[in-house]
Amino acid sequence: MFETPLTVVGHIVNNPERRQVGSQEVIKFRVASNSRRRTADGGWEPGNSLFINVNCWGRLVTGVGAALGKGAPVIVVGHVYTSEYEDRDGNRRSSLEMRATSVGPDVSRAIVRIEKPGYTGPSAEHPAADGTSVAAADVGDDEDLKAGDDPADSGNAAA
Repeated sequence: MFETPLTVVGHIVNNPERRQVGSQEVIKFRVASNSRRRTADGGWEPGNSLFINVNCWGRLVTGVGAALGKGAPVIVVGHVYTSEYEDRDGNRRSSLEMRATSVGPDVSRAIVRIEKPGYTGPSAEHPAADGTSVAAADVGDDEDLKAGDDPADSGNAAA
């Protein structure tokens, strides 16, 4: 079987959903990744967008579930595939999906604190004032789409 590896940098556009599948747990969320182009006058204009459904299994379920939520800037690495399904009206549809192998906050767009047993780095000594573990502060002026801008929000997306 061929696997297509991909790295996506963007924002989570929905609340991650945790489910039980047989004896395993999965957490699913959708990421929007947007390009921008420099205009002739030095400004920026929106470019192409990619929306992708991300599925996290195994140890990723705990980390993603505890640390990331809607709006979080993320870097996701995984394998991409096409999921085919029938919508409520019986029409054949397909969506781009990713089985994540790594997920983390994008530290170029957020200040994060690592919580890992035995970690002794500087953030362990000086936790965020509000007790948050990830995305404690947004540090970038980002143009990524918000959940309301997601074309899949029309109700035709896979469940």
